Amino acid sequence: MDCTFSFSSATQHLPQRDEEQLQQWKCSRPWYHGAEHSPSPGDQGRTRSPAGQGSLSRRLEPLECRDLLVQNALFTGDLEMLQKYFTRDSAINLIIEARGAELRWTSRKRGLWSLSYEQELTTPLHITASRGYTGCLRLLLLRGATVNFAPGGTTALHEACAAASAACARLLLAFGADPEAVSQDGHRPLHLCKSPDSIECVQELLQHGASVKSRTEEEGDTALHVAARHGLTDHVQLLLRHGAELEAENEEGQTPLNAACAQPHQPQDMDRYYRVCQMLVESGASVNTADRDRQRPLHLACKNANARVAELLLTQGANVNIMSYSGNTALHNILQAAAYKLEHQPELVVQVLLNHGAIRIWPGSLLKVLRHCHSCPRAIEALINSYDRVHVSEDWAEAVPTEVVQKYPRFYQSLFSLGQRPRSLQHLARCTLRTFLEGRLLTVLSELHLPKALHHFLLLSFEDVLY
Repeated sequence: MDCTFSFSSATQHLPQRDEEQLQQWKCSRPWYHGAEHSPSPGDQGRTRSPAGQGSLSRRLEPLECRDLLVQNALFTGDLEMLQKYFTRDSAINLIIEARGAELRWTSRKRGLWSLSYEQELTTPLHITASRGYTGCLRLLLLRGATVNFAPGGTTALHEACAAASAACARLLLAFGADPEAVSQDGHRPLHLCKSPDSIECVQELLQHGASVKSRTEEEGDTALHVAARHGLTDHVQLLLRHGAELEAENEEGQTPLNAACAQPHQPQDMDRYYRVCQMLVESGASVNTADRDRQRPLHLACKNANARVAELLLTQGANVNIMSYSGNTALHNILQAAAYKLEHQPELVVQVLLNHGAIRIWPGSLLKVLRHCHSCPRAIEALINSYDRVHVSEDWAEAVPTEVVQKYPRFYQSLFSLGQRPRSLQHLARCTLRTFLEGRLLTVLSELHLPKALHHFLLLSFEDVLY
């Protein structure tokens, strides 16, 4: 084969260019044509020759590399070996096939199909950028690698941002990488900054002209949607400073606030999502914007059992009783999720909603709630304490598994005993006052300098027993 790529003597025959496959690849990959004509820093001032004429043309044409020593040097970041392999006259824009984890049907010849692992096309530039090998990346760029080459559907800049490698992103941008390049999946580099460590990548992209208003092609997400969905406080703050749109809606009709509230998260991340929502709300985000399913941020926050976010939205004017398209209120959502979100303390959400005037469950449905939420007795406690009386029958005891009763004996014994005795006078006084102050309970209580214990009692504090 006529090429000037230098290899070890044991592997000189391994890089190959299959002309038929290469022609098919050229026709099916729109990225190739733009890359072929994109000047790189090492090519400034040079005149390109037609294909097959001159070393520059040979160096820029994509070749298929199967040399394991070259691949190992790239994947391990062996700068010394890369300096040996990638000389100034070498073919830099090599295509390397990496095997993905998913099986798919493929055909290399017409009529013959086989089930094999998906082949992902990558290049030396992509490999070094995705692994943070800045020295290797600089070498390749100085030797003439095409900075926006994207045989696998993404540029090296996409890879650097996805890996949160700010140094590599900075280097690629300095060599002319397009901060607005669109991947095959319709994502720009800014949309791939999904981890807390990627904040410096966001800064670099914005400084080099990336637009905070650009959207992903399928989902219609802006960078603010992405940052909010992943609970990235620093990203949200930075994007807002650069003019990100608070009320931009994606294909699902979600604003960034909706996206943050809708994203399931672990208990240890609840504070992070609260701070994101707080930042968006304080910047002017609407707390009542509905998505395509007529779900508001409060509906979504309650599905994820984040009490602090629910409290934030309610204090900013969220409608506690509005229904989604499916007919659910926020209280319905938290009761449906309680059994699966025990570590999130769903009882706090039930308490918050009731104290903000949520319409209570029809008493005839309390048995159904008990069957579903028995593993979260405090949610049952808050709900039962919002009524002056409930009809407790033998079916209630049958609705709670024995092992749950044994785990919370004091509470469930007190609940089942309500079938034989009335509620206490203290509880009845609480219900009377709550009914009288309905709709303005929190406002009035904040002005009444009540003893702390009485204040908590009126707001349905948990005692793990009913009386």
